[in-house]
Amino acid sequence: GPCSIHDPNAAIEYAKRLKELAAKVDDRMFLIMRVYFEKPRTTVGWKGLINDPHLDGTFDVSSGLKIARQLLLQIGELGVPAATEMLEPITPQYIADAISIASIGARTTESPTHRQMASGLSMPVGYKNGTDGSLDVALNAMLAAQSPHSFLGIDADGQTCVVNTKGNPWGHLILRGGRSGPNYSREHLEEASKSLQAAGLSPRFMVDCSHANSNKDYRNQGKVWNDVIDQRVAGNDTIIGLMLESNLHSGNQSLPEDLSQLQYGVSITDECIDWEETETLIMTAHEKLS
Repeated sequence: GPCSIHDPNAAIEYAKRLKELAAKVDDRMFLIMRVYFEKPRTTVGWKGLINDPHLDGTFDVSSGLKIARQLLLQIGELGVPAATEMLEPITPQYIADAISIASIGARTTESPTHRQMASGLSMPVGYKNGTDGSLDVALNAMLAAQSPHSFLGIDADGQTCVVNTKGNPWGHLILRGGRSGPNYSREHLEEASKSLQAAGLSPRFMVDCSHANSNKDYRNQGKVWNDVIDQRVAGNDTIIGLMLESNLHSGNQSLPEDLSQLQYGVSITDECIDWEETETLIMTAHEKLS
């Protein structure tokens, strides 16, 4: 799915296409849509639909939460499961019941706040390796989130409270590359499996085909996808999934001052592959997995 959601109409169109595609491959593959509303920026920039839904710097968070929740409900009514990144511990109280799988990003996996939050989420959580490529921060996060925690948060009425969690055992590693380069090769996956086992964790992980694994060039995502699918076909069952940054149309665009100039179905954050390539990659993988 898209790097980030900024246009609910385009997101619904994507979800409808994904539903049709999922029906063609559901005997061998389970497709989940990226529905990412919050962006952890390296410096500054648009922080996502929840933070600034009108794309104009007004930061109408109240409307952003309502728009995000309504979109998730519409996607759910289509029968399409949704994945998102949990960027801070307040937002999940508004949207978590509509999320099938969550992720903790490379910039926040080391954060105690996010580990505590993950321990209370009611869905599987993926932890990305650090931006430097190290696995330790993600493995430590998985271990920490398995345990119960108590921390300040909000209750169902939005009031400040102490949140007590039971721990979340459903964690997995997401390999996304790092400053030292990609980490999806056979050698990297073997190292990841050994590191997980040494930490007493299940040797299962997902591979992110974008970010540092694609050298931040969306045109390389297909290469990563095919390489990892081939490894799975060759017998590496430690690979449980792959992540693609994909939109209706390829590339990305800067956020214009005149919002009427926005191109429909084109990312305003990271570059994405287009729908046609997405469909081709998934159908090819389905055939290989036969």
